[in-house]
Amino acid sequence: MTKPRARDLGLPFPGRPGRWNAITDVPGLRVGFCTLTDPARKMRTGVTAILPRADAGMPVPVWAGHYALNGNGEMTGTHWIDDAGYFIGPVCITNTHGVGAVHHGAVRWMIETYDRYFAEDHAWAMPVVAETYDGVLNDINALHVTPDHALAALRAAAGGPVAEGSTGGGNGMICYEFKGGTGTASRLVEVGGEAFTVGALVQANHGLRPWLRILGRPVGEMFPEDGLKDREDGSIIVVLATDAPLSALHLRQMAKRAALGIGRGGTPGGNSSGDIFLALSVADPGPMPQHAPAILTRREVNGEGMDPVYLAGVEAVEEAVVNALVAGEDVATVKPEGHVVRAIDTGRLRRLFAG
Repeated sequence: MTKPRARDLGLPFPGRPGRWNAITDVPGLRVGFCTLTDPARKMRTGVTAILPRADAGMPVPVWAGHYALNGNGEMTGTHWIDDAGYFIGPVCITNTHGVGAVHHGAVRWMIETYDRYFAEDHAWAMPVVAETYDGVLNDINALHVTPDHALAALRAAAGGPVAEGSTGGGNGMICYEFKGGTGTASRLVEVGGEAFTVGALVQANHGLRPWLRILGRPVGEMFPEDGLKDREDGSIIVVLATDAPLSALHLRQMAKRAALGIGRGGTPGGNSSGDIFLALSVADPGPMPQHAPAILTRREVNGEGMDPVYLAGVEAVEEAVVNALVAGEDVATVKPEGHVVRAIDTGRLRRLFAG
């Protein structure tokens, strides 16, 4: 049964969402999951896959920028993104010990999908794979995630509504000491008379209960029951996507604004938290640089027009985190055993904002 999302509970988030209020509102972008749950094996983990483009044979660069608010985590491929302003292929999110397996699976998917590119060029695969730690709800040391699970998530990628909460890489995640995981949201913006979409997807595994703020209200202090932690030891990955034509500089600036989005939820970005953000644009598709002319012409939004895009990103990230929270369900811990990570009480949350 699908649980109500944050707006369905009457939470008055600002801004105008797209059709699905999801990252898949960005044209052509698809999301897939492989969710692994087996209590007998202490397994609650998975893989989330984002395919920015529907390209095949020869890849089309995806313009991008990245930012790490706190680097206690991993997102592969970001050194090249910082230098080149683009990447090719998918973005995958999993658990901390699954990065290598998912990277292997994503490389295999790229070799299969871009078969002409790898056959004809001296091509290399450098997919983006990010992680958060799920070792409280999953036996992370059992290395449950394999390359085949990454392939399954990539092959399942589709447009439309995006499943939230305990899905894909978000399956074993905890957010503000409530059950967390995958969340998404989107915003529609207008710049220079043109309409664009900004979407966010988060893997929310961060924060302490007293920190939690929802639309400015101290919800964590109002819901103090069943807390588990006395220190921050989680992380959050944010992927922001848009069809607005943005330069690599502005995409890096966009990725920085994800920090403001998660900050609205109350986190200060704890020392043990890996808070790592990627912003990408599917605008201006073109050939790989080695097949492009020496002089390039691209459209890009003037920096003076970026404020609506930045605001859309902040709002989408803020709402995506809450969507991850309200999709949660009670889950027993595996390390240490004998505890339960509770879902946030959506009935109480609805009443709080109705009052």
